[in-house]
Parts: sequence; C-alpha cells; structure tokens
Amino acid sequence: MILAVAAVLYSASVFAQTEKPPMVGDKPLVQVKPKGTKEAAAAPKGKPQSIAVRLQACLEIDDGTKDRLNCYDAVIPPAPKPKPAKAKGYADCRFLKEEDERLACFNGFAESIPKLPRN
Repeated sequence: MILAVAAVLYSASVFAQTEKPPMVGDKPLVQVKPKGTKEAAAAPKGKPQSIAVRLQACLEIDDGTKDRLNCYDAVIPPAPKPKPAKAKGYADCRFLKEEDERLACFNGFAESIPKLPRN
C-alpha cells in the first residue's frame, strides 16, 4: 500500500515539472512577484513621476555631495557646452560644466518648486 502511494505521489511530481507554465482553464497561471526595494516603490511603473517630483526627491540627499549631483544628473543628464549662458530653467543646468555650479543651479530650481502633495 505504501509503495502504491509513493508511486502516485512520484508520478504527480513528474507531471508538475513539465516545461509548460501552470494553466488555469485555458489561461496561464499568473504569479505575483514580491515587492521591490524602496526605490521601486518610489517610482511605480504604471504612473511615471514628473521631473519636478524627481528633482525634489534629490533634495533628501545631503546637500553639496556628489550623490545629490548624481541624482540630479539621473533626472536630467548633463550636456556641457563650451560657453553656456545663465540658466533660465532647470533643464539649462545640464549645460554647466563645473559640478559645483551645476549642483547649485539644480538646488536653486528644485528648492523653488512648490511642494506637491504626495499620494
């Protein structure tokens, strides 16, 4: 009797290991993935965040650090020009070649953005 139960369980496990995904009726079974890290929660895939929200998120990083500048550069990649004019908007900050000037430029615009309500 024990041998028969073992054979049935073994054959069931062999069938469960097929190459096809598990099916529910004629549709594949949907598997839920675990939630990601804090970064994934900050930027949901279905609802892209505006540039203003992403620039304000950089303000949470210590001021005057390379990390904050890297955060700004991730939002708006740098594209230095040989002789840029004074920045008229946050997008113009990317044209400043000097890192300290670029950081100060982004700080000025990010701090002047009105605080948006968080959902």
